Amino acid sequence: MKEVMIFTDGACSGNPGPGGWGTILRFGEHEKELSGGEKETTNNRMELMAVISGLEALKEPCRVTVVTDSKYVSDAVTLGWAEGWRKKGWKRSGGAPALNPDLWERLLNLLAVHEVKFQWIKGHAGHPENERCDAMAVAEWQKIK
Repeated sequence: MKEVMIFTDGACSGNPGPGGWGTILRFGEHEKELSGGEKETTNNRMELMAVISGLEALKEPCRVTVVTDSKYVSDAVTLGWAEGWRKKGWKRSGGAPALNPDLWERLLNLLAVHEVKFQWIKGHAGHPENERCDAMAVAEWQKIK
């Protein structure tokens, strides 16, 4: 299996409001940047879209390290929350609806194809790829607003 690094970030002006996401895929010496945005969204949706878009860009099953500053995304996957929400019909432990089930479904399906581990990093702390992803995400929402 190919080993790929995916760096991600999402941003939103207002929550909800215009939002954007940025992703860097790295395979060996090759890099590809992806970004996008939505007119009315949330920061968490943009964080999810950054990861989903990176994984959807892969053409074959890969061993992937996702580097993200989103505890929402990394914890929900690594601690099994998202899988639990799905098993309960997209309900959280107290019975409240889980947020963003459409995106979680997409992400969980992708996680079944690839071997993915998540690495959480502190945002806005000088990590070069995270800073680049943040700049792409901000540029996307600025185009929309």
